[in-house]
Amino acid sequence: MSKKDIFGDDVDSKKSFEDFEALFAESSAGGLKTRVSVGDQIRGEILSIGKEESFVSTGTPTDGMIFTKDLMDENKEVKYSVGDMIDVVVLSTKGGEIRLAKKGALGASTDSLEDAYDMELPVTGTVTEVVNGGLRVNVQGKTAFCPISQIDSRFVSDATEYVGRKFDFLITQFDKRNIVVSRRKLLDLQKAEFEGQFMQKHEAGAILEGRIMRLEKFGAFVELEQGVEGLVHLSELSWSRVHSPQEVVSVGQTVTVKLLKIEEIDGKLKISLSMKQADGDGNPWNSVPAKFPVGTVVNGKVEKKEAYGLFVNIAPGITGLLPKSKWRDHVDGQQFENKKRGDDIAVQIDEIKFEDKKISLGVPGAGEDHSWRSHQPASGSGFGSLGDALKGLTIKPKK
Repeated sequence: MSKKDIFGDDVDSKKSFEDFEALFAESSAGGLKTRVSVGDQIRGEILSIGKEESFVSTGTPTDGMIFTKDLMDENKEVKYSVGDMIDVVVLSTKGGEIRLAKKGALGASTDSLEDAYDMELPVTGTVTEVVNGGLRVNVQGKTAFCPISQIDSRFVSDATEYVGRKFDFLITQFDKRNIVVSRRKLLDLQKAEFEGQFMQKHEAGAILEGRIMRLEKFGAFVELEQGVEGLVHLSELSWSRVHSPQEVVSVGQTVTVKLLKIEEIDGKLKISLSMKQADGDGNPWNSVPAKFPVGTVVNGKVEKKEAYGLFVNIAPGITGLLPKSKWRDHVDGQQFENKKRGDDIAVQIDEIKFEDKKISLGVPGAGEDHSWRSHQPASGSGFGSLGDALKGLTIKPKK
């Protein structure tokens, strides 16, 4: 027969005791708290999601309020559901109300700029004007200063392009007289986070798609994901020789690239990319075995001269090495020695290392001469032609 409580409901005494035991143990371990403080980081359950405000459990008798906009993604859509767990930070406990913000969320709302400064939370501000050395920014009705070097992660020559625009900032200095903010510091933190996620997902050799963001004389910068850029060096833009990135790509163009290398240099992540090694129909190496079989004599141009040999371009994007050792003892060796960049030259395909994209070249017709093997010595003489030459000579002894 089941027991009933004072309201007449059935009570499972064993279960009730176990629940009490669990709650007591949690309370003893500090799991049940009576209060939270500003800056506390909490992992709580989303209890409700409203149009403007949502509520999250805090581990105390009082649930915390978080603005629903802090639960939205970049498309302004709520990406959580009731029952999901979320990491939050306590912004305020004024008046017995617990105000929360998503941990690391951009533009997390706070009534106190001092709290945002102490907890390194982003705040939203609008650039109002350009002043000497930087820009004035309106942050929650207060005027802050952003140095010109801190408004972006790149060099800024014309600060007027930022006036009237709204950005997220970190407060780097806060007192009664001055509020100094930095957008660059926030961008750097975001970049590090995005790059960390990128490194977890991709390894060298991956084929990716990206968008050309800007061109420099040494190559093109490609955005692979939000906040993640890599460099396609000039030499990796095309199999053909190019003198500037503009010959191959343009800003805004979508390109396919191969991830060559990820390395950290001076605390910054460097991502090396290649367009030409992403393969496809444009890769001239795909036709090398059929077009240039070993032994073929081809005409090319000297692309570069080094102490150890000549680099010869035999087709667009295809360059081989003619080692100096191949012509050093050749009858026309001086002719090869005198070659310079841009000169025409005939070479022979000696070896192809397809996987390494390398071709070893030789001098046409310079194969080893084995004709002596077929030469028969004259009868009666073990010296062959030398014996024939000396046979008729009469050598007179000296007096």
